[in-house]
Amino acid sequence: MALFGSHGEELLTEFWAKVYNLPQDLDAIDRLCTDDFILSNPDGEVVGRAAFKEWARNFTSKIRDIRLKSLDMFSGADGTRVVSRWVVTGYNQGVLGSPPDDRPIQISGIAVWEVRDGKLAHNWVERSAYELSQQLAKPVK
Repeated sequence: MALFGSHGEELLTEFWAKVYNLPQDLDAIDRLCTDDFILSNPDGEVVGRAAFKEWARNFTSKIRDIRLKSLDMFSGADGTRVVSRWVVTGYNQGVLGSPPDDRPIQISGIAVWEVRDGKLAHNWVERSAYELSQQLAKPVK
């Protein structure tokens, strides 16, 4: 039986609100993630809380007025995994190496999180980078 409103879901809800929404509070990473936190994404792995904090700072700097909305969230039966389907919106400031043209953008994805010792420990993420690259390749009107 899946847990509803698990501790992992509470952690992730706070994480989404603080790290990927305004007013952004990257220090929330220190409170919510383990020291040895790992982000695994299509670009490779970001290892360690400090490295992840820098990655998050860089990623979010490429999207003006960033907003992340969690569309679905659920936990595994033992509470060690949380899954979220999400969408990020904002305005392009150079995401995916594109010219910062301030066009509206949208990125969707799915993230699987490991919860260990009451904190977020590992995030495996897949995002719609191809779709976003196609969106950014269209001429500005």
